[in-house]
Amino acid sequence: MAAMTDEHENGEDVTTPLLEIRGLSVSYRTRGGTVPAVRGVDLDVLPGQVTAVVGESGSGKSTTAHAVTRLLAANGQIDAGTIRFGRHDLASLSEAELRTVRGARIGLVPQDPTVSLNPVKRIGEQVAEVLRIHGLATRRSAPAEAIAVLDRAGLPDAAVRARQYPHELSGGMRQRALIAIAIAAKPELIIADEPTSALDVTVQRVILDHLQRLTEESGTAVLLVTHDLGVAADRAQRLVVMSQGKVVEAGPTRDILADPQDEYTRHLLASAPSLTTTRSRTPAAQPAPETAPLVEVRNLVKEFRLPRAGDGPRTLRAVDDVSFTLHRGHTLALVGESGSGKSTTARLLLRLTDTSAGQILFDGTDVTAARGARVRELRRRAQLVYQNPYASLDPRFSIGEVITEPLRAFKVGDRASRLTRARDLLDRVALPAATLERRPAELSGGQRQRVAIARALALSPDLVVCDEPVSALDVSVQAQVLDLLAELQADTGVAYLFISHDLAVVRQIAHEVAVMRAGRIVETGPPEELFTRPRHAYTRELLAAIPGQRVSSPASTTS
Repeated sequence: MAAMTDEHENGEDVTTPLLEIRGLSVSYRTRGGTVPAVRGVDLDVLPGQVTAVVGESGSGKSTTAHAVTRLLAANGQIDAGTIRFGRHDLASLSEAELRTVRGARIGLVPQDPTVSLNPVKRIGEQVAEVLRIHGLATRRSAPAEAIAVLDRAGLPDAAVRARQYPHELSGGMRQRALIAIAIAAKPELIIADEPTSALDVTVQRVILDHLQRLTEESGTAVLLVTHDLGVAADRAQRLVVMSQGKVVEAGPTRDILADPQDEYTRHLLASAPSLTTTRSRTPAAQPAPETAPLVEVRNLVKEFRLPRAGDGPRTLRAVDDVSFTLHRGHTLALVGESGSGKSTTARLLLRLTDTSAGQILFDGTDVTAARGARVRELRRRAQLVYQNPYASLDPRFSIGEVITEPLRAFKVGDRASRLTRARDLLDRVALPAATLERRPAELSGGQRQRVAIARALALSPDLVVCDEPVSALDVSVQAQVLDLLAELQADTGVAYLFISHDLAVVRQIAHEVAVMRAGRIVETGPPEELFTRPRHAYTRELLAAIPGQRVSSPASTTS
């Protein structure tokens, strides 16, 4: 850790930590008692530098970050330690004093945009509110200033997006709106909790480039919480590795990647797909072509009405003449930028929204306009793992109730057999049986995603649509889940439509990859062919943006 140095006449020396955490311990009160989440953590963040905190889901990364701004869950408490930011100990400030620091001097990019954005306010209004609160804009100038901030955060067509509500944006666009809110007041420190987990690789690069420019040009420091070791390797000067609430290793990123001292750190590095140039798992051999594929999509089109914005377009063609087939035992990956139409295509296939044109066949049956019992039968045979597990899990249910809900809905088994099935599924997604009694709010983002995967598998479906299913998972659990999906496919012949912005993951799981851009499929092919001989310029752009490529070898990592 960097040591404190004397102040100079013109201010603090660059080696003086902007944020200094010492002996931090945090716990949560649960129905089963007090659970320690962070235990004796020491951590420094220097001005103008990025410090990345990495570790498994539940290791205490996010709790440490949220403790800095005292935005812990209602049942969380700081038990010991100091959090020094400038002249303040944030751990002991009053709420009124904290309000002068949060937002203005410390910006927070939360992990979950659905929960963090106000669903009844337009995006532009939410950014403008930050500017007005901190005296950076008047009521008259705030709307235009908000659009400029949204544009700075990488949101395309910022003027149009400013007039939209959160539910009208893709997951990646919502995350960029959160980033705009965090940087609006030009804070000294940005705490970024998985800021790019929902973003495609090209937009991820834009956002991270922007954060890097902030550190270089204005001395803004970034505390980056991430499960993506490729991102940490590319962007952070210092790396802090956490496990079970403790720091197990910390130091310059170059040194840790070149010569990790802790066994846990070595395990994380070996599990990171973006730092691995070869496939760590090989999908089962491609199934022989069948006369009738499980899924056939023909010339699919979906258009949405846009809010009025001057002379701009009135409709958005989100899916434009998309066609593909998917066989049993086969994994088709849809990749592309946020807003490219991947998730909308999946929703059309599952009949969660109506098509504007085209045809959808499921096991030879036309389900394009299916209603009633036909849609219910499709629901049983085709399940969805959502991108955002928090929004898809009922907060009032126990995890046991969440997983057994599909079994109850389709009257499968009795209570005892359903619980047995739930325990088995939890074990397969690497969660302990005791999780059955907990609530979604008591779990980390990665743990909630594993619960969502277990629920989708409960009915042993023919098709599982995986919409960013591992984007919230740390690399070691990500590897377990991908192995689980491959194992289930080999055992049962289940088909996957795998939607992801992480091409390193797609390379490991898919039999075929379809690249989408602006609603259209621009290139398809087996992953090895597409990764080594991409034909389309856009595919080459996506491949060039995969994180971790700055680290051709550990020794070459920049510090």
